[in-house]
Amino acid sequence: MEFFKRRTHIDFMAQRKWAAMLSMVLFIFSLGTLAVRGLQWGLDFTGGTQIQLSFPEEANINEIRMKLDAAGFKEAVVYSYGTSKDVMVTLVSKTKESAVNSQVRTDMVNRAVAALPGAKLEQDNYIGPQVGQEMVVKSVYAIFFALLATMVYIAFRFDMRFAIGSTVALIHDPVLILGVFSLLQVEFNLIALAAVLTVIGYSLNDTIVIFDRVRENFRKMRKANALEIMNESINQTLSRTIMTSVLTLMVVLALFFLGGSLLYGFSLALMIGIVVGTYSSIYIAGSLTLALGLNRQHLIPQQKEADGRP
Repeated sequence: MEFFKRRTHIDFMAQRKWAAMLSMVLFIFSLGTLAVRGLQWGLDFTGGTQIQLSFPEEANINEIRMKLDAAGFKEAVVYSYGTSKDVMVTLVSKTKESAVNSQVRTDMVNRAVAALPGAKLEQDNYIGPQVGQEMVVKSVYAIFFALLATMVYIAFRFDMRFAIGSTVALIHDPVLILGVFSLLQVEFNLIALAAVLTVIGYSLNDTIVIFDRVRENFRKMRKANALEIMNESINQTLSRTIMTSVLTLMVVLALFFLGGSLLYGFSLALMIGIVVGTYSSIYIAGSLTLALGLNRQHLIPQQKEADGRP
């Protein structure tokens, strides 16, 4: 099944210089936004208190916020959790706050919402700041080792030029996602981190499909140069790329609009990642591989002439 009835002949590589300039501007802007505004870390990384409440009928989120605000908890975040009858309240730990002080704050929050009709405490959890810092370190390690393993695999499976191109593309995608999170001040938690790691895998999948077709075409198109083969390979896989991206995006859009605030960061990261990942597979990974001097000899080893001397 193909999206295009006829074979396309789009000259993608003709725009590679403009694409490189656009990527550099977006990348630098994202780094600048992260440096100036930073990320709004979620409870998983900062530590704090998480309280789950349930109501017999649909919960009034605004009324709960007003109660907590009146009780002195202006920093409390209130959102629907699961169903419209379930509510999650999160409070980020204050600097050097102990577990005892956190329990006191939790009790005060419970008393504040107890005045609401039908409010029932289902669960309350405390995450210490040290646990949150450990989460940050482990998250950085997870992304680093994922990129390292990817680079080693592609270098072994294809060529070092492919490995560098794909790794730069995989670094490019998460930075742009984090830049948007920083710009919009969307909470970045473990769910959003899972989305970023998913985007890395998604983008890599597109890149590997194109690279595999490039290697195949080097054997078939013996008179074509590397730029022509890259263009032809992208065009040959274009239907598959568009269908995969569009169908995945439809599901993510449903999560974004219907999944509630709990899945907002997750679906936002995936939406950005699908678009940026598709773009980077073509204009970052492919273009950089050509810029590094890819040619036929890198993928098809030359056979040594046999020595006929006795």
